[in-house]
Amino acid sequence: MPIELPARAAATTEPAAHSRFFQRLHRRYAAEMALLPTGMPVREAMETALAALRAQGHALPVALRILRQIVLERTMRLDCAGQANLADVTHAMTDLAELALDEACRHARAELDSRHGAPQGEGGAFVDLWVIGMGKLGARELNVSSDIDLIYVYACDGETAGTAEGRGRISHHEYFAHAVKMIYALVGEVTEHGCVFRVDLALRPNGNSGPAAVSLAALEEYLQVQGREWERFAWLKSRVVAPRASITGEGVQALRGVVLPFVFRRYLDYSVFDALRALHRQIREHAARRSAGHPERANDVKLSRGGIREIEFTVQLLQVVRGGQFPELRRRPTLDALPRIAQAGLMPPETAEALARAYVFLRRVEHRIQYLDDLQTHILPTRDDDLAWIADTLGSANCCAFLHELDAHRELVAEEFDKLLGGEERGCNGKRCTPRNAAGEAMASAPDLEGLIEALPGQLQERVAEWRSNPRVTALRHEARVRLLRLVQRTAQWVTEGRVSEEAAVRLVDWLETLLRRESYLALLLERPAVHEQLLHLLGAARWPARYLQQHPGVIDELAGTEMLAERFVAADFERDLELRRHSLQSTQEDDDEALLDLLRRAHHAETFRTLARDLEGRITVEQVADDLSALADSALRLTARWCWERLRGRHREVPQFGIIGYGKLGGKELGYGSDLDIVFVFDDDDENAPEIYAAFVRKLINWLTVKTGEGDLFEIDTALRPNGNSGLLVTSFEAFANYQERRGSNTAWTWEHQAMTRARFVLGSPELERRFDAVRTAVVTAERDPAALAQEITTMRERVRAAHPVPAGSFDVKHSQGGMVDAEFAMQFLVLSQSRTHHALVENKGNIALLQIAEDAGLLPAGVGAAAGAAYRRLRQIQHRARLNEEPTRVPPEIVQAEREAVLALWAAVFSA
Repeated sequence: MPIELPARAAATTEPAAHSRFFQRLHRRYAAEMALLPTGMPVREAMETALAALRAQGHALPVALRILRQIVLERTMRLDCAGQANLADVTHAMTDLAELALDEACRHARAELDSRHGAPQGEGGAFVDLWVIGMGKLGARELNVSSDIDLIYVYACDGETAGTAEGRGRISHHEYFAHAVKMIYALVGEVTEHGCVFRVDLALRPNGNSGPAAVSLAALEEYLQVQGREWERFAWLKSRVVAPRASITGEGVQALRGVVLPFVFRRYLDYSVFDALRALHRQIREHAARRSAGHPERANDVKLSRGGIREIEFTVQLLQVVRGGQFPELRRRPTLDALPRIAQAGLMPPETAEALARAYVFLRRVEHRIQYLDDLQTHILPTRDDDLAWIADTLGSANCCAFLHELDAHRELVAEEFDKLLGGEERGCNGKRCTPRNAAGEAMASAPDLEGLIEALPGQLQERVAEWRSNPRVTALRHEARVRLLRLVQRTAQWVTEGRVSEEAAVRLVDWLETLLRRESYLALLLERPAVHEQLLHLLGAARWPARYLQQHPGVIDELAGTEMLAERFVAADFERDLELRRHSLQSTQEDDDEALLDLLRRAHHAETFRTLARDLEGRITVEQVADDLSALADSALRLTARWCWERLRGRHREVPQFGIIGYGKLGGKELGYGSDLDIVFVFDDDDENAPEIYAAFVRKLINWLTVKTGEGDLFEIDTALRPNGNSGLLVTSFEAFANYQERRGSNTAWTWEHQAMTRARFVLGSPELERRFDAVRTAVVTAERDPAALAQEITTMRERVRAAHPVPAGSFDVKHSQGGMVDAEFAMQFLVLSQSRTHHALVENKGNIALLQIAEDAGLLPAGVGAAAGAAYRRLRQIQHRARLNEEPTRVPPEIVQAEREAVLALWAAVFSA
C-alpha cells in the first residue's frame, strides 16, 4: 500500500500542488479531506464520507458537491504522484457518478411519491426508472472533469397511485419528467460548491427536442423506426448505472432486449463505415472551426488527428461491424475490447497493444490538462510551466521528450484510423476530399444503370440488362443502388484487365441479385476490394461455391484475412473461440437455444468456407480437405453434445457416460462438403433411468444438429448402422452394442455391418469408453472367419450395390462402375476382415490408401498392385471432388481413367481370384 502524506502537507509538497484547482480545494475543503480513508476512493468509502457530511448538517445537494471535491483532490494527488493507474482514476470517477445518481434517484422518488403516489404497473407492480449511462460513464471510463451523458427510460406508461386522500394522480410521463428535473437539480446545477457532474441529455431519442424521459415501448419504437447509424455507436457503451436497486432487476433484461438488436445486427454490417466517416468528418470540421484564429486549440488530445476519439472510433467500428456475430467483442471499456479484437483476428496483436498504450498515455495527458483548472478541456496548455508539470508528472525527462512521445502515439493512432476508414483525409489539399473506401481506394462516381450496361462486355452486359425490369433492383434505396452499380463497374474493369473471368463476373451478379435486401454485403464488398476480388476468384473456380455463398453469405468476410489461406483447421482453437462466444452470450443472458444453434451454424459455415477457399486456391490436397472437414465435424459434435447435455432437463450427472461412434466417411475421415454423418450412439451408465435419459438426450442432440434455423443446418444424420438398423433403439447400452457386434447371443451383426466396422472410430466420449470401443472393434475385425465364405458374402453385397447404381454404357462412374472407388473399398474391407488376425498392422483405421500399401508390404498383394490401386483411388477421389464442386456428374469417358480402372481391377482380381 503506498504511503499517504497528510492532507495539509500535500498542499505544498505533492506533485499535484502545481494545479490551481488543487490549491483551491485545499483552501476551502482541507477540513473535510480527512473524511476519506487513505488510498484511492472507492464507493464504500464515498458512501461513508457522504453519510458523515450529512451528519454534519449538510443537505444532500451540498454533501454530494463537497464529496466530489474531496474525491477529486485524493484522485489528483495519487495520480500525479504515480500511485494510481488509469483504471483507478476512471473507476473512482464512475463510482462517484453512480453514487450521486443513486442518491438523487432515491431522493426524487421519495419526494414525488409523497406528492403523487408511486407509479403503478399492471396489477400495481413497481415501475422502474432506469438511468442509462452512455459513453464513458457506461464503460466506467469517466475522466476527471467529464460531463455525464444520460438517457432516462421508465418501464411502462400509466398513472401514479395518488395520495392517501386520492389526490395528486399524474401520468408516468409527467412523474418521470419531474424526476429528471429533480435529479438534475441534485447533480447538475452549479452552486457555490460547483456541481457534482455536468449532465447532458442530448443523446436521448429525438435529442434536445425529445421528452426528458421515455417509456421502454417508446424507446423501442424510436430505435426501430428512427434510430440512426451514429446512435448505434452511442448505445454501444450504454449501461444502467442507477438506481442501484434496479441494475440487476428483471426489467433490465427487457431493456437489453431492445438495445442489443439495434446496436449489433445479425449479419456483418459494413454499412456503418459511411456513417462513421460522416460523424468523424463533422467532429474534425467542428474542431477546425474552433481552432480557426486560435492555433493553440489545434492541439486537442481528444478530437484532433490521432486523438482519443480516433482510438475509440477504431474500436467501436470493429465492434459494431462484427459484434452481432461475435458476441465476445461486446466489451464496453476500450482497453477490454482491444485484446478481444486482436484475438478475433481483426487487428494484429502488436497494433492492439500499441493502440492500448496510446490510449492510456492520451487519457493520462487529458487528466492532467483537466487537473490544472477543473475545466472540461482536452487542449494542451500554452504556458511553459503547465507543460513542464504535465511532462514531469508523466515521468518524461522534459517537455521535448513529452511532446515527442505524444506525437509518436498520435501518429500511430492516425495511421491506424486512416487505414481502417480508408484515409479519406489524405490528399485533400484543403478541398473536399475524394471519397475512399476502407482500403484507401478512391471511389468512382456512381454510374447510371443504362450507362453502365453500355460499357459492359458481352455475357455480363446481357445479365445486368435484366435489371432494367427487376423490381428488387428498382426498389433499392439510393445508397444501396449506388453501391450495387459501383460493384458491377469495378467488376467489369477487372474483367477488362484480365484479373477475373467474365464467367466469375456473371456468377457474382447472380449471387448479388439474391442478396439485394441485405445491403450490408454490398457495403462489405465495396469497402474491401481484396474481398471482392478473392470472391470473384472463388466464384470463377467452381459452381458449388456460389450456391454455398447464397445459403451462407456472411462467410465472405472470412476472405478479408490473407493469412487464412496459409492456415489449417485447428480444433482446439475452434472450440475455445466458441466457448468464449457462448460465455459472452451468457453474460448478457442471450444464450437461449436459438442463439446457440445459430452460433454453432455460423462458426461451422465459416470454417467450411475457409477450407473451401484453401481447396480452390490449391493450398491443400483432397485428403487434407477431408481431414479438416472431418476434424471440424468432430469439434461440432463435441460442442453440441456438451451444450445439449448442460441444457437437458432431468440430467443426473455433470458429465454423461455416453459416446458417439462414427462410421463411413466420418469414421474414415473422408468427409466432403455437405456429407451427412453416419453415427451410432451408445451409453455406459448403470442408473435405472439411463435408457430414458440418454434417449431424450440423443433426440435433443439430433434436433440441434439437423434443425434448420435462419443460419441453416449443421448436418444430416444417418443412424441406420446402429444395432438392428432403423428398427433398433436410437441409443443403446455399450454392453448391448458389444454383444451385437461380437455375435454374442441370438441378435447379432451381419457381415456388411462388420464391413462398416472396418471404417468405424470413436468420435467422442470418455477415454475409458474409447478404450473399450477400440477393444470391441479389434475383436470384430480380427475374428476368425472362413475366407471363402467371407469373399462370397462381400462380392454378393458388391453386386447388390452395383445393381442399385446402374451406369449407362459408354461412361464410367468413378464411384460405382467396375474398377471404381467402391471396388477398391470392398477389396480392402475383405483384406482387413480376413487378414487382420495374422497381420495386425491392418487393424488400425488408417484409410484405404495407407491400408493398401500396408497390405502390399505384408505380401497380401502382388508387388506394385497395392501402390497402384492406392494411387488410382486417390485420382478417382480427386475427379469426384472436382465434379461435385462444379455440380457435374461423376461420370467420365472411360478412356480418361483407363489406367486407374485397370489398377483397381487388378486389385480386385488379386484379392478375390485368389
